[in-house]
Amino acid sequence: MQDSLAVACSALGDKHLAMELATELGVSMVATTDPRRVTSVPLLLTLNEQGLALQLTGKGAPGPVRAEFVSGKIGFRREHGGGTGQLVARAVGLHKTRTPLHVLDATAGLGQDAFILAGLGCRLTLFERHPVIHALLQDGLARAALNVECAPVVARMDLRGGSSLDFLRQAESGEPEHALADVIYLDPMFPHQDKTALVKKEMQVFRHLVGQDEDTPQLLKLALNAARYRVVVKRPRKAPAIDGATPTTRVEGKSSRYDIYSLRALP
Repeated sequence: MQDSLAVACSALGDKHLAMELATELGVSMVATTDPRRVTSVPLLLTLNEQGLALQLTGKGAPGPVRAEFVSGKIGFRREHGGGTGQLVARAVGLHKTRTPLHVLDATAGLGQDAFILAGLGCRLTLFERHPVIHALLQDGLARAALNVECAPVVARMDLRGGSSLDFLRQAESGEPEHALADVIYLDPMFPHQDKTALVKKEMQVFRHLVGQDEDTPQLLKLALNAARYRVVVKRPRKAPAIDGATPTTRVEGKSSRYDIYSLRALP
């Protein structure tokens, strides 16, 4: 990571926090927060008055990526979303039960789907193993917790450290009494075909950090042994299913779909 990332802090940012973050990630700090002037690394992690953001460097690079729950697309969905009719909510099964579900998001990313589910009453446990993306998500949740409308939603979201693989290995026989969550949700990295500017920007940045998740079949296998009711996997609409078990059913959107692996009936 040392050759691919640097940390910068604006005059209104928390310089002490930025220095701690650079030390934790094992990267250097640069004097400028203008990504167009940085040539030593392809990615810049910037802390300013708006929070933490990640951006490609160089001329013509897309704008910053941050975990944002108060405003923007996810804020609009919080205020005007489709409730349990939203694709991710239907995939998890919220339209079939009134029982509050515990959902384990094993590949949380920037936490957008998790925030939608928490807004619909689910209790979320989130894992994001990449330290930079984890830092972005942690920052976004902390800022959202200060907003009066978002705070009750964030209170239902528990961001953990480490890899979900290690956590899922705690499951024993796949019996309900040993389940680690009611539903386990997986959204592994894949070549995204959505043409919207935001998705393109996120994918460009994340490709430099993460690449493609090569251990997704192992993650699915562990999830099937650790979930109580179902496992849900987000995929590109035309992509093959993950190697391993065959999905029970699926929910399709315009650019992506949700493969559902049903283990037992929802309460």
